[in-house]
Amino acid sequence: MIPTLDEAATVAGTIAAARAVLPDAEVIVADAGSGDGTAQAAAAAGARVLQAPGARAEAMNAGAAAASGDVLVFLHADTNLPAGAGTAIDAALRRAGAGAFRIGFDRPRPLVERVVNARSRLLGIVYGDQALFVSREAFERVGGYRPLPIMEDRDLAARLRRAGGLAIVPLAVTTSARRHRSDGHARALARNWLIQLLYTLRVPPERLARMYPPAR
Repeated sequence: MIPTLDEAATVAGTIAAARAVLPDAEVIVADAGSGDGTAQAAAAAGARVLQAPGARAEAMNAGAAAASGDVLVFLHADTNLPAGAGTAIDAALRRAGAGAFRIGFDRPRPLVERVVNARSRLLGIVYGDQALFVSREAFERVGGYRPLPIMEDRDLAARLRRAGGLAIVPLAVTTSARRHRSDGHARALARNWLIQLLYTLRVPPERLARMYPPAR
């Protein structure tokens, strides 16, 4: 399931990568009203496209409701699944109700990758660019995504971890470092870690969302 807003430049590649490693999967794109041809590009790439205006959390819940499978995989439109993803997901869901991948970037960011992957392994903190996956039963049991404007992925992962465990598989997705390129590596990193710290300190997500501009 891929939520989108003005992702015409990346969505077809993400769909192709997902189909290459999960050939039997149903690919659903929940589009929030893109004006750049995202929905058309997704449909041309073979995805089922839903119109889902609103926050990303709402789009992912809409996609999950429309899906027919027993396993849900949530992908950002600029994140590609690795070879072997299907086998890794199956193995993870035999020991936990949900899981996620390690992270890698399309341009090397070794320090960030080490920190994120250690945090996921040691603390179970997971974000959406790590391709969160979950059994439908576990997703419905915790009530799906809460309607948060930011940190909806970390919130869901935390609830899934408490409810039935969260496995981190040894494979890494490849996600775009475009925010680092557009905002500057140091600035993007400082902003992201500040937002994460403030969230941990229970600053309301509605305030944090104002600190995180749309991707360019």
